[in-house]
Amino acid sequence: MDRLDNTVRPYAWGSTTAIPQLLGVAPTGEPQAEMWMGAHPGAPSRTGRGPLTEIIDEAPERELGSRTVAKFGPRLPFLLKLLAAGAPLSLQVHPNLEQAREGYEDEERRGVPVDAAHRNYKDANHKPELICALTEFHGLCGFRDPDRAADLLAALDVDSLKPYVDLLHAHPEEAALREVLTAVLGADPEEMADTVTEAAAACAHLGGDHAPYADIAHHYPGDPGVIAAMLLNHVRLQPGEALYLGAGIPHAYLNGLGVEIMANSDNVLRCGLTPKHVDVPELLRIVRFEATDPGVLRPEAAPDGEEVYETPIDEFRLSRYVLSEATTPHDLTRATPQILLCTAGSVRAGGHTLAPGESVFVAADEKAEVSGPGTLFRATVVA
Repeated sequence: MDRLDNTVRPYAWGSTTAIPQLLGVAPTGEPQAEMWMGAHPGAPSRTGRGPLTEIIDEAPERELGSRTVAKFGPRLPFLLKLLAAGAPLSLQVHPNLEQAREGYEDEERRGVPVDAAHRNYKDANHKPELICALTEFHGLCGFRDPDRAADLLAALDVDSLKPYVDLLHAHPEEAALREVLTAVLGADPEEMADTVTEAAAACAHLGGDHAPYADIAHHYPGDPGVIAAMLLNHVRLQPGEALYLGAGIPHAYLNGLGVEIMANSDNVLRCGLTPKHVDVPELLRIVRFEATDPGVLRPEAAPDGEEVYETPIDEFRLSRYVLSEATTPHDLTRATPQILLCTAGSVRAGGHTLAPGESVFVAADEKAEVSGPGTLFRATVVA
């Protein structure tokens, strides 16, 4: 069992306090957005044996297990993170596996450098993800019903938004959402900036359901993503609740601290709320234009006190243990690789005592006995 030394990413949208508070250290004053746990080449976890990427490369079947390697290849299929949003992240979607492979092969064939700012597909993998709230957590997930989106826009009483209101009322669902998002992202930038400014003032005045969009506009003044965001469901998660984000579902995290797990991929197509590249034609090809229920997940009880967040994919499986001091040790030994993350209390994992924010990598079939008191998240695969 390897204790992990993990990289914290200082993205501009990160909270300056949430991760330091969890770790029990003084804030630096700089944003601390994500702590990465895993074997992503961009920021692999470090261990006493070396970087986790190198450990797995040297002996993939020993570290990952034969079933994992047979199903996913000789790499850790997931990336686990602590995510701390102090400001909204970019509005984005992820491709499915077929779209990712096609997009990656196309850009490789055209010779687009993998680190180019306008490159859409960094790899050939899909990127389903799950976010589980540790604090109250706000986000946007999936399209609203077009009539509800129309009502939200109409209440602003902004003349330049009225054509979008009419479109949302007049067309079948898919066509309405597609036409409005296309129009918003394709509008003249100066005219759209004026529209967003007027809409933001109206949101701030109205409050209530409009309040989140006033805050988004505060962080991204004039960005067309502010209007695009109003087409989406606003979701408030309580600690322990989660959201699963599949392919083609537009989403953005707004604020809060959570545990995030995803397939090991960097493929993101952005809709707005970002200064980064937005490829509108490719985005429109990937987005699923359908109203969806965000589907807040709560953990389901499994044997031995495990609480599982059920998802429809196999690259990751996230669960939680709330361990009391009186609880007998739990045997978590499994034929697949695991990362164990403490988020509260003090958890004993093998020969390691984990404080909040500390984690270990457990190789396939390695003995893994844990005890509390504390809260432990368990990340593994279905193989």
